[in-house]
Amino acid sequence: MKTKMKLVASLKIWAVIYPSITLFLALFGEDLSVLPLYQRTFLLTITLVPWIVFVGVPFVDAILRRFSSETIRK
Repeated sequence: MKTKMKLVASLKIWAVIYPSITLFLALFGEDLSVLPLYQRTFLLTITLVPWIVFVGVPFVDAILRRFSSETIRK
């Protein structure tokens, strides 16, 4: 994988991870704060990794494809 492709992939993943973690912690952070760190981390990752892989990144890919195809048509 070329460096440019890696950079684009990492930016897409970050664009999904940052708001997802922020929203998750805003919604559940207080309730989870009573749990030990390893349990909080487990719940965060078991929830967000599938969300990011199966929903978040494909959604960002679809948006980018839509904008790139509109740019090509113009």
